[in-house]
Parts: sequence; structure tokens; C-alpha cells
Amino acid sequence: MEQLNDYKIAFRGLKSGDHAFEFAISDALFEAFENPEVKGGSGVARVRLDKSETQLVCDVEIEADVVVPCDRCLEDCTIAVDYEGRLVVKFSEEELEYDGEVMWLFPGESEVNLAHYIYESIILSLPYQRVHAEGECDPAMMARLTIGTEEELQAIEQRATQSEEQSGEWEKLAALKAKMEENEQ
Repeated sequence: MEQLNDYKIAFRGLKSGDHAFEFAISDALFEAFENPEVKGGSGVARVRLDKSETQLVCDVEIEADVVVPCDRCLEDCTIAVDYEGRLVVKFSEEELEYDGEVMWLFPGESEVNLAHYIYESIILSLPYQRVHAEGECDPAMMARLTIGTEEELQAIEQRATQSEEQSGEWEKLAALKAKMEENEQ
């Protein structure tokens, strides 16, 4: 978890006002959180920190490329992530939970670690379907996924049509069974 120290901002000595920070995103960030779906990534996180007496406001911009398995061919696929968000850091004597938008620190703390926020923002920015651009999937895997010839496709459609026609017979049998069970009672 030592690699997470690269995402700390020591705010105690900063004057009130705006400050800019930049963090390199590397495979080490993803390895620290041990997410099996993410194989790695690289990019940059830019943070504009507005420090006041009562809180810190971090406007975060992330530009990264994340390596994940393609949902179609299962080969490594690079997905671009662009994220903009705001994290508010407040101070409290009580131990309060981080909710994704507000992080709580004790008043005596002098630095804030943004590793979890940056990681979480990247993961939540990934699209639901993670696939290569059209035509970039592994051709061998795609050949295994194709149905086959036009004749094979027509045979599958014909079996489906016959199954739909026969489903009417099953409905008649189910109604007959229900009627017989009523008569038995």
C-alpha cells in the first residue's frame, strides 16, 4: 500500500486559496486495490485544491487509459476514461464515513490521500460494456462465436419456429392436467 502515498496532498502548510497538483496514474494504483477486472492503466489526475479554514474542495480531472478484458473476445482491451468531479474534504472530531463526495478528516491531520477517490472515479467511469472497437477483436475468438453458414442460421430459426408452434400443445396439456386435478378434489 506504499504506492498509495504518491497520491497525498500535504495541505497543512498551504495558504488559503487555489493550489494545483498533478498525479501520475500507473499500474501500481490498480495493483494496490487488487481488482481482478482491471489489469492496469496509465494516465494523469489533475487536482485543483481550494483551501479554506473549514474545508478543502478538490476539483479533479482524470485522463487515463485502463486495460480490461474485452467482453467479446476476452483479450486485453484499452478503454479511455475522462472524468471530472469534486471531492469536498471536511473536518470533524467524530469519525464519519466517506461517501464518495465528502471525505472527513480529524482536525489534527495534515494531509489528504486521494488514491481511493481517484481509483474509485476511474472504475465508476468505465463503460458497462467494455469491448474493442469494431474489427479489433481477436479474429480466432470471433470465428468461434459466429453461428456459421446461412444454412445453419436457417436451421436454428426453423427449430425455434417449430418450438413456438409446439408450445400451444403444451398449453393444452397443462389445461387438461389442471382440469383433472380439479376433478380429483
